[in-house]
Amino acid sequence: MLVSAFEGWNDAGDAASTAVRYLAAAWSARPFASIDPEEFYDFTSTRPQVRLIDGLTRQIDWPTNGLSAAPLPGRSHDVVFLIGVEPQLRWKRFCANVVGVAKELGVELVVSLGALLADVPHTLPVRVTGTAADEELVRRLSLERSRYEGPTGIVGVLHDAFRQAEVPSASLWAAVPHYIAQTPSPKATLALVQRAASLLGSSVETTDLEIAAASYERQVSEVVAGDEDVADYVRRLEEAYEEGDREPRLQMLSGDALADEVERFLRDQGG
Repeated sequence: MLVSAFEGWNDAGDAASTAVRYLAAAWSARPFASIDPEEFYDFTSTRPQVRLIDGLTRQIDWPTNGLSAAPLPGRSHDVVFLIGVEPQLRWKRFCANVVGVAKELGVELVVSLGALLADVPHTLPVRVTGTAADEELVRRLSLERSRYEGPTGIVGVLHDAFRQAEVPSASLWAAVPHYIAQTPSPKATLALVQRAASLLGSSVETTDLEIAAASYERQVSEVVAGDEDVADYVRRLEEAYEEGDREPRLQMLSGDALADEVERFLRDQGG
């Protein structure tokens, strides 16, 4: 089984990429390959990073897409992780490389993780939507058939490549509050980790993530409680969410103003 996530357009609140890294660490995955970034990135846009080793030696860290693998706890399968940064160039060739590795390894199911911005409150459980294009997979895993139309990222293109290669694939998406878009969301990460492990038929210890998620919700709530208008905005989001209304009907101005304040507060708290 292959589990993937990409930083960038598909990764609101860093939730998806952090979830895959968490699963890989929890299951002691070992790296075995990486995709050479030279063909797939505009380095003036996604710049390599320079760092010092032992304060003396300079090292260049390039944007990477790495592959690692581990036995899947409680199952006879292994799990392969693909974690990286969404490429800017030659998506067809990039996806062909990934599909080629998956076919060579005998991958039977691909699960991608993503996170999107939505009009949802930070106080309620994170909504995770599971989708697939294959009807049999939808029924077997209790997913939904994807009906999205519009711009797509590398996740959408990769799923289409797996469809053409006749490798079953599914996608899990967590909804992240739009008014704290730039703040990492351990709450969404936790929801993706739990749903992914369940879909794969395995389990994972999440105590540290649960603590981080509770702290995140508490800190954001402190900021919200300090502004009556913002608190009212979040209450209306809660009411709409509980009534099943997913339409973004509410005013965005209060949410946009809150975003800067929340991010400043979390930075001041070291979070």
